[in-house]
Amino acid sequence: MRVDGRLVVDPAHLVVPERVRISVDGEPRTQAAWRTILFHKPRGVVTTRRDPEGRLTVYDVLGDAAQGLNAVGRLDLATSGLLLLTSDMQLANWVTDPVNEVPRVYVVTVRGDVTADEARRLPAARAEVRKTSKRESHLVVELRSGRNREVRRMFASIGHEVTRLKRVQFGGLEIGDLEPGSWREVTRDEVRRAFPQAPVNC
Repeated sequence: MRVDGRLVVDPAHLVVPERVRISVDGEPRTQAAWRTILFHKPRGVVTTRRDPEGRLTVYDVLGDAAQGLNAVGRLDLATSGLLLLTSDMQLANWVTDPVNEVPRVYVVTVRGDVTADEARRLPAARAEVRKTSKRESHLVVELRSGRNREVRRMFASIGHEVTRLKRVQFGGLEIGDLEPGSWREVTRDEVRRAFPQAPVNC
């Protein structure tokens, strides 16, 4: 293998494919075209390529549209909403790195009456009660990290079970009126506006 014309024999040699020219046996290996899509993940679908339990995956739903793409972070089985998939691994790594504090906004439904005082106690960047009753409460919550089941654990800590969870915004990208199971292409310019500090490969 040659990298930028230099012979490399170490299989552990690290490169950034988007920034170098790679050839094997004299044949150039071209980088796949840059693509990023915004997908409205339905509930009951897992964010993996294959599921040992045989459950439906986002790749099953997307089919050929997801070819060459990797999911940016995950949404759990019971969570719906905005999921990014991209061919740009530098972008994916930057967006999911907690140090960059990329905002994620969720619409949350929980059991019981969440008071304004309880909402203020939540370890969230923003927690706004939109509607509440003795039966259930609806809130908008913004987080700056993407830990597993973070929203559900947060509400459990104040005695409320999450019954519905949907991510509606990731950085500057919003789900809008995209229906569950639908997706759309995202341009480089959109990504640059949504994540101004992120590396976006050309």
